[in-house]
Amino acid sequence: MTSQRKTIRHYHEPGDLHELTFSCYRQMPLLTNDIWRQLLCRSIDKAITRWNFRLVAFVLMPEHVHLLVYPTTAVVELDHLLSAIKQPYSVKIKKLLLASESSLLERLTIQERPGKTSFRYWQEGPGYDRNLSSKPAVLASIDYIHNNPLRRSLVDEATSWKWSSSRWYASDAAIVDPDLPTIHGLPPEFLD
Repeated sequence: MTSQRKTIRHYHEPGDLHELTFSCYRQMPLLTNDIWRQLLCRSIDKAITRWNFRLVAFVLMPEHVHLLVYPTTAVVELDHLLSAIKQPYSVKIKKLLLASESSLLERLTIQERPGKTSFRYWQEGPGYDRNLSSKPAVLASIDYIHNNPLRRSLVDEATSWKWSSSRWYASDAAIVDPDLPTIHGLPPEFLD
């Protein structure tokens, strides 16, 4: 029997930014706990550094994540970046659930086949990836990312959502929040 699993081909042209979206398992609102969000931000930071990307913009929503990243090397390994964010993070969450004997652990453990179960924090697959090369497309993506909490009525203005780069962009001093991943901003060629 062949696998019917969806695959997404990641491709890269030099100078492109990548808008990445990935979701929690079955769109469950798993990103509502501040401690878990902080852990995810640390995982994003480590992966961005390890795989030579710059974080341009982001938002953590209750059931999904949007990242706008810029690769700093010619060889772009988006699949490695995503794996380096998602895998260590889900291992930490599973350990927390085990330690607290949470009933959520059962809901996130699936039967893959007889005798084989698997913990699923993230929806299977690579998520969504869109290449952006023009300044208008990049700026529109940043606005889209930042306005996600506003569109969902989670806040009255985008800058009120802590788990986003919106406040960083709105501040003259580029607000640095230690709970959030390091925001690098737009690459110099997009600032002209």
